[in-house]
Amino acid sequence: MLKTIEKPITIEKGDDFKVIFSKYGCLAFDRQENLSELIGNLVGEVDLENGTLTFSDDIKFDIQILGFFTEEFNQWSWAWDNENIGFDDEFIKAAREIYEIGAEYEIPEFTTPVFETKFDDCHIWAMTASALLDMDAYYAANVEGLDIFVAIKSDLIKRNDSVVKFRDAFNTFQKNFSVYPRLAFEGYTKLKGYEFKNKDDFAVAKLGEDRIIAGFTERGNLTHLQMLTVD
Repeated sequence: MLKTIEKPITIEKGDDFKVIFSKYGCLAFDRQENLSELIGNLVGEVDLENGTLTFSDDIKFDIQILGFFTEEFNQWSWAWDNENIGFDDEFIKAAREIYEIGAEYEIPEFTTPVFETKFDDCHIWAMTASALLDMDAYYAANVEGLDIFVAIKSDLIKRNDSVVKFRDAFNTFQKNFSVYPRLAFEGYTKLKGYEFKNKDDFAVAKLGEDRIIAGFTERGNLTHLQMLTVD
């Protein structure tokens, strides 16, 4: 019997934004929780001139500026569209990478410089971008009336690879966001580096000796989520 070789998670030609967010969003959600555990109730201050985000004397990050939301017009603007704002080129490299991905795979959400949206949806653009670029988290801070979304890469943000974290993060993500749950489970499993097994009506994530078994309907909606651990 031939062994099925699972494909890695990538963007493919024809993927729309919902497919991409389904693939990558849960990883970003996982990492946002890691940031939250580090900063607690601290509020960050963004320094756009120096490209930093500071929470305390001990918690300071270099940042990449992804984009910003203007409440007055309900508009999201990508930082790569930089002519009117004047961000330092050093701090918008990540945003330009997102533009390049969008241009290659024809993703209008990444190549349209300004578009009308809701503030909550800006978190979806930032989550997707941060996961695609393998960032550790993103953060939104108000700077002179603009909600600036920045990406962070730092060893200060410790990753939690427990089986409980995996189960809970996936379950919360697929409940709270408009995604394809089966694809989200596959994407999250593979991007975390775990072995993935796909069956007709369920899929398995292998986290070492532990297992997460997710059951799905024919349409790919979640029916049950089971955790099997080895003591």
